[in-house]
Amino acid sequence: MSEGRVERRLAAILVADVAGYSRLICADGEGTLAQFRAIRRSVVDPKIAKHNGRIVKTTGDGLLAEFQSVIDALRCATEWQDAIPPDSPIAWRIGIHQGDVVVEEGDIFGDGVNVAARLEGLAETGGICVSARVWEDATGKLDLTFDDLGEQRLKNISRPVRVFRAGRLSSRPPPGPSLTVVPAPPRPDKPSIAVLPFQNHSGDPEQEYFEDGMVEEIIIALSKIRWLFVIARNSTLAYKGQDPAAKQVGRDLGVRYVLEGSVRKSRSRVRITTQLIDADTGANLWADRFDGSLEDIFDLQDQIAMQVAGIIEPALQAAEIRRSAARPTTDLSAYDLYLRALSIYFPITRERTLAALEVLKGAIGIDPNYGPALSWAAICHWQCVTDGWAEHPETSRREAINLARRALEATQTDDPGVLANVSFILANFGEDIGAMIGLIDRAVALNPSFARGLAY
Repeated sequence: MSEGRVERRLAAILVADVAGYSRLICADGEGTLAQFRAIRRSVVDPKIAKHNGRIVKTTGDGLLAEFQSVIDALRCATEWQDAIPPDSPIAWRIGIHQGDVVVEEGDIFGDGVNVAARLEGLAETGGICVSARVWEDATGKLDLTFDDLGEQRLKNISRPVRVFRAGRLSSRPPPGPSLTVVPAPPRPDKPSIAVLPFQNHSGDPEQEYFEDGMVEEIIIALSKIRWLFVIARNSTLAYKGQDPAAKQVGRDLGVRYVLEGSVRKSRSRVRITTQLIDADTGANLWADRFDGSLEDIFDLQDQIAMQVAGIIEPALQAAEIRRSAARPTTDLSAYDLYLRALSIYFPITRERTLAALEVLKGAIGIDPNYGPALSWAAICHWQCVTDGWAEHPETSRREAINLARRALEATQTDDPGVLANVSFILANFGEDIGAMIGLIDRAVALNPSFARGLAY
C-alpha cells in the first residue's frame, strides 16, 4: 500500500446498529431483512446523503459513517430517528464522536472510531449518545437537549469519556398532572445485581432452554455470595427478547449492577459471552467469554456458572471499594468503612495494617455485630503478631481470638468470607484444627467459587 493513499483528518463519526437484531432474525429472518433493507433505502441512506455524510462500511445490522461537521452528523441522526415509525421493530441506537481518523483506501480507523462505537453501545433503543466534543460544538446550535451522563469508562479506551444523551426539545413530555411517574424501587443496603436473559446468537430457537438454564445457574451461584443482593429470575424474565439499556434495568429493578450475556452455538460447541455493567454509569466493569462442549449440558452450565460467580465477586468488590471511596466521609456506613479498610490493607505493610485496623474499629463502633469488619480486624491483629509489629503480642493475640469468635457468633456461620477468616485465625492460634477445617469446608460449601476459601 503506497503512502499517498493514507490520510489523517478530523471527522465527525457516526456508528449505528439495530437493537435486538439477532433476536429479530431468529424470530423472522426474511421479514426482518426485508424491513431492515426498506428502512435503509427509504430513511437511513437518504438522510446520510442529505447531510453530506458518507457510509464508510456496513456491519450486517449496523453501519459506520463520517461527516464533515458535528452539526451535519447530529441533524442526520435526529432526523433519522424521527423518521422511524414508533411501531417499527427496526429500532436504532446511534453514537457520535469527533476525532482524528486515519483513512486507508476509503476505510477509516483510529481512536475516534472506537469511541463512537462505544457511545453507540451506551445509547438506549431509539436514542443517540454523543461525546463532550460533539456537545461542545453543537450545544445552542440545534433544537436539541443534552443530558449529561458524566464521565464513562469505555471498553478498550484508555481515558474516561464524558457522555451526553441527545434528544429533541419537542420530544420531552410536558409537565402536568396527566404525567404518571412510577417511582423506582428502593435499592437494598448491600450491592445488588440483576442477571438478564441471555441473547440467542446461534439462530437456533431450540437453544432457548440452554440459555434459560445457564442464566438460572448463574443466579444460583451468585446468590451464594452472601453480601450480594441478587434479583430473582422471575423479575428479569420480563426483559427476554429485548435489548434494554443497563441504566434502565437499574432504574426498573433498583439494582446497582447488571450482568448480560449471549450464547452462540456451532455444532457441538458453544460460546457464552458475558459482561458486567455499572447500572449508574453504564460503564463496562468486566467482560469475558467461555467455551465448552454440549456433550454434557448440565455439567457445562455448572462449570460456567461457578467461573462467572468466582470472577464477578472480586470485580464487584473492587467496584464497591471505588464507589465507597468517592462518598463523603460524613456519610459512611459500617459497610463503607469495611470497604475502605480492605483498600488500605492491601498491599500489606505495617503502616497499612495498623491504618486498616483503625478504620475497622470505626465500622465496629457503628455496628458491633458486623461480622466482616470483626473478622478482618482479627486478621489485622494476627498480621501484627506474626510479623512482629504488635507492641504487646499476647494482647493482640487475645484480641484476634476474641474478634474472630464475635464474628462467628454474629454471622451464625452463614457468611463464607467470615468463616474463612475465622477458621484461619483460630487455626493459627491453636484452636482445634478439625473444627477449623469444618468451618472452611462449610465456607466452600456455601460458595463453591469462593477463591480465598479454597486457598485457605
